[in-house]
Amino acid sequence: MIFLQLFCTFFVIGLFGFGGGYGMLSLIQTETVVHHTWLSSAEFTNIVAISQMTPGPIGINSATYCGYAAVHNAGYGDALAVLGSTVATFALVLPSVVLMILISRMFMKYMHTSAVENIFTGLRPAVVGLLAAATLLLMNRENFSTPSEDSWQFFVSVFLFIATFVGTKYVKVHPITMIAFSAFAGLLLLY
Repeated sequence: MIFLQLFCTFFVIGLFGFGGGYGMLSLIQTETVVHHTWLSSAEFTNIVAISQMTPGPIGINSATYCGYAAVHNAGYGDALAVLGSTVATFALVLPSVVLMILISRMFMKYMHTSAVENIFTGLRPAVVGLLAAATLLLMNRENFSTPSEDSWQFFVSVFLFIATFVGTKYVKVHPITMIAFSAFAGLLLLY
């Protein structure tokens, strides 16, 4: 039965899919296109494109769309295809949920020990460094342009970056509000 195969396949992907959603894509493609032939390569490419455009993690979005397409391509109707997307998504997320429950139980038990407190003290600067690295990676030519290529886009982008930083850090404007303001300003200033 396809639902059991979907569950087993996406459970294994969720269990061994290290590296986040992008790391899972090759596993999902191998299982759905090559191993089970539920999808064609073109369908999988379209699924990845849609998964990138929709809100949420790309791995979970891909599992949802792959589950739907696999059941639909097997000849079942839309209602069972929705069930297929639910099964694939649940199976992908289940290993992470179980591991987090186990880890959180252990964390609650040992969180006041000096070893755990020292580990988290060491992790804080690493997390800040990773966030700073991600920020610097996004400060590229595609997002900001350059003064020599398009000075107007560059200065508007830098202005929006600084205004968003000041707005969220010092004025305490909600980040979603800042995103909406930046989108509106981008439409007005860069159109």
